[in-house]
Amino acid sequence: MYDVVALGELLIDFIQNSSSSNGNPIFEANPGGAPCNVLSMLAGLGYKTAFIGKVGDDYFGKMLGNTIKRIGISDEGLIYDNGANTTLAIVHTMADGDRDFSFYRKPGADIMLEEKDVCKELIEHCRIFHFGSLSLTDEPAASATKAAVTYAKEIGKWISFDPNLRKPLWIDLEQARAAIWYGIRECDILKIADDEIKWLTGVNDYDQGVKIIREHSKAKLINVTLGKNGSISYYSNKKIFGQPFLSEDTVDTTGAGDTFCASVLAFILENGLNNLEKDQLEQMLLFANAAASIVTTRKGAICSMPNKEEVCALIVNRI
Repeated sequence: MYDVVALGELLIDFIQNSSSSNGNPIFEANPGGAPCNVLSMLAGLGYKTAFIGKVGDDYFGKMLGNTIKRIGISDEGLIYDNGANTTLAIVHTMADGDRDFSFYRKPGADIMLEEKDVCKELIEHCRIFHFGSLSLTDEPAASATKAAVTYAKEIGKWISFDPNLRKPLWIDLEQARAAIWYGIRECDILKIADDEIKWLTGVNDYDQGVKIIREHSKAKLINVTLGKNGSISYYSNKKIFGQPFLSEDTVDTTGAGDTFCASVLAFILENGLNNLEKDQLEQMLLFANAAASIVTTRKGAICSMPNKEEVCALIVNRI
């Protein structure tokens, strides 16, 4: 039995690590991809996870496959494609740790996932099925993703969705909106960033934005991440604000949202989705915000996730 199965992209994040003596940027090849970032954090917390997706049958694809196995993510659903290269992302890090992305994905192996490639047995034997919008940008992966979501819902799995909008990957941003609204309609647990909710709903007020989302979704738990300003959890008629954990050591925000998302899923695995109390949600946000803060002090994501002891130590030091 798996706790969480995720479908989507597994890729290389080339993150600037330093500069050469000639002043040229030096990039480090970090294993990445939002769905596996989520699984990595969960695996480190002791949960059983599995990934469904495609990488190229090339050096980077094999590197990624070896990495997820090493950190405890099942690769039973990982396919190596000899017709497309592993997707690469160049991550340009700003002075405040925020990022700008350039992608090499025309096509990338991750978007070549077909419906027949999806390992339904993994979905059958999980508690939560997680996905994002990057697998919805192109066919055949878009149809494969929707088929997997449909199957997971049919057999009663909790559905988790994180839009993780990357505008350069969409030919048409109206297509992106439609895809993200699809994910929102299908999910039980939604994690959405502050800039995404503004872009999607057209309003700057988060309460109003969530109200609009609820008109299109039956999601029981909606979490809005606010970057350095913390996070907000909306559950039933409750609204809970989570204070941020700010660090002077922030070097790269890659994976912060995924770390937050994984922490929330860990909470749901332990507490379920029904009859959650305010103090429970406060503890959920406390842990998730602390974990996200730690990962921003490290380069990359999949191999940089904090363990439970590190997160708890940060919380205790704050108190």
